[in-house]
Formats: sequence, C-alpha cells, structure tokens
Amino acid sequence: MAEVKVEGLYKVFGKHPERAFPLIEQGLSRAEIREKTNQTVALRNINLEIGKGEVFVVMGLSGSGKSTLIRCINRLITSTRGKVLIGEGEDEIDINTVSEEQLIELRRKRFGMVFQSFGLLPHRTILENVMLGLEIMGFDKEEMTKRSEDAIKLVGLAGWEGNKPHELSGGMQQRVGLARGLAVDPEILLMDEPFSALDPLIRQNMQEELLRIQKEQQRTIIFITHDLDEAVKLGDRIAILNEEGAIVQLDTPENVLMSPADEFVKEFVQNIDNPSVIKVEKVTHRPDYTFVPEDSPDEVMKKLEDEEKEYGYVVATDGKYVGIITQLALHDAIHDKADVISSYVEKVKAVDPVKTINQILPALITANYSVPVVGGKNKFLGYVSDKEAIAIIRGDTH
Repeated sequence: MAEVKVEGLYKVFGKHPERAFPLIEQGLSRAEIREKTNQTVALRNINLEIGKGEVFVVMGLSGSGKSTLIRCINRLITSTRGKVLIGEGEDEIDINTVSEEQLIELRRKRFGMVFQSFGLLPHRTILENVMLGLEIMGFDKEEMTKRSEDAIKLVGLAGWEGNKPHELSGGMQQRVGLARGLAVDPEILLMDEPFSALDPLIRQNMQEELLRIQKEQQRTIIFITHDLDEAVKLGDRIAILNEEGAIVQLDTPENVLMSPADEFVKEFVQNIDNPSVIKVEKVTHRPDYTFVPEDSPDEVMKKLEDEEKEYGYVVATDGKYVGIITQLALHDAIHDKADVISSYVEKVKAVDPVKTINQILPALITANYSVPVVGGKNKFLGYVSDKEAIAIIRGDTH
C-alpha cells in the first residue's frame, strides 16, 4: 500500500508562478518560460506512489529538481500545484492543505531527514546530537536517552556516545546524522544525497549500512542521488527527472538499465557496467510450480510433459531448496518403480541473491539449467534465467 502519493505536482519559483502555466501547457521549455516570464519551472506534473517499506530513489542531473521534490514532500518547500498525500485510507492527509501547527506535528511524528551536510553541533556530544530531534518533539530525558542510544547502536557507533563530532571521521559523522534521523522513529525517512560528500570507500560502507538497517526495519525511504551506481544498489524503484523537472522513467533498477524509456535515459545510463551492479535478487523469478521430494515420479513426469519442461525445482515443505529433477532422472525412477522422487534429485549448486551478475558468472557458464537462487537458511527464492543474465552481460537494451 502507498505511504506517499504525489499527484499532479508542479513547483514554479518566482513572484508570479501562475504566469508560467499557460506556457507549460504549450510545451515550452524551462529556459523559454524563464525568458518570457522570469519564472522558473522546477517540477512539472509529478505523479508517483511510494509503497510502505520501499526504498524509492529520485535521481537526475544537477538542477533537475530532485532536491526540490523531496522538500515538497514534507513541505519545506510549498508546491505551486498538486497534492502530496501521506498515509493510507482514512488516515490519508494532503500535506499541502494542513495548517502550520498540523504540519509541524506531521514532520515531528512521521518524517526523519538526513541530508548531505551532517549539521552536527560541535559543542554537543554524539548522544546529545542524536537527541536533538527528540528534544524538539518534547520527549522526556529518559525516553530521549533510550531512543538515541538504540539508534547509535543501530548505526554501529556504540561506545562513541560521549565523544564530540570533531573526534569522529567523516563517515562516522554521517552515521550520527543517520542515527538522528532514525531516533525519531519516522515512518518516512527523507535522504537528500546523504553520502555524496564521502570518500568512495566510506560511501560504499554507508550504503551497505543503510541496506542492513533497512533489512531490519523496513522503513519507507525516499533517497535523492545523482549517482546511478548508488541508485541501482539501494533502490527498489528509481524515478529519473530530466532537465525540465519531469519524470521520464519510473521503474525498477534493472528495467531502467535494460529498457531505457527514451534517449535521455539511455544516455544517462550508458556508462554503467550493468553486470557489476545488478544483483541476482533483482532478476530472480519464481517458477510457476515446484515439486516436493515426496512426489511420485509419474505425477512429476506428467506435469513436466504437460508444461513442456525438461526439468523442475524441488523444494521441501518448509521452503528449503533441495535440487532439480529432470525428465531423464524421472525415466530412471519410473523404471526402478520408485514411489517418490527424493533419491533422483540432482544437487545443483545455488547462488546467493545479494551477488551481482558478474559474481555468479562461473555458475551461469557451467550450469545446464537456469541457476537456482537460495537465501538465508537455504530458503528457495527462485531462479535466474540464463538468457536474461546473458542479455545483461551483453548490454542488450530495448
């Protein structure tokens, strides 16, 4: 279900924004409208839905309006037209229509923010810096301390609570900023290029840290970046803004890379090494059916023949991966008059969903089947299509 909906949103900067709309309707460019009216169209007819627990990435070139969009979502910037709906069902609220008092309450209770600038107060300890948002919200000292200590532990800074910001590295300071955003326990975490000022290695570590925290907490995250590698690594979906402030593609990372919507997106993604960034989990498919070890050879054979398949995946009743059963093995089982298929299952090696396509290349090359994908506790997740993986490696787009 959607946590955030943006409908028909425009943002025009200038003293007379209404003058821009007739020209927008005529299809004039940002530069043409600015020349004729002295108004700047930052965002143009933005429509999107962000699901609960989703990492939604907004990206584009400098000046595309991505930072403006995230600020319109929590009304740090007031949009010129359109709706920003927060929540679900009867609790849904248009943030553009609430009073200033309601807006403050919404920001306190539902939003956390992490920006590129750490914004740490040098005279405060790490614990006191993390407490800052909670102080503004009016929590008592005991609750503030507990929440802040939990958040500090969550970002891997336990033991540094009494230190001052200047005693921490840049990456550690960014973790403090992340902890401050998490301490308020937000439903929606807004992150505006939070890692862009960090060195590459520290940046990679922070990305991994965010993925780890997200796996544990499943928050709704809206993440702004200009880095496509970062967007692909973190995002469940990506919205790409063009130079006019309009969304030109909103899709999964793999679809953005494999099926660019237009020439702008195609050029935008052309320099990325797809196999080195696309993870197995992004291209894992669930089969229409699986078998259990206790199935009879005759029934399994009939199913494979009906489906015109040479093999199928065998999964235990508890969801754990067992292997692959082939028609050739089933002929042997039927000849042997076996009651179940368990002894005829081939133990085909599976791959990890967090690996990249490049990392599983040896398995793809040597496998006779679409490679099975197995997660934690040997849970069967699906398979990687060899044709799709080869298309990614070749860089085929359509």
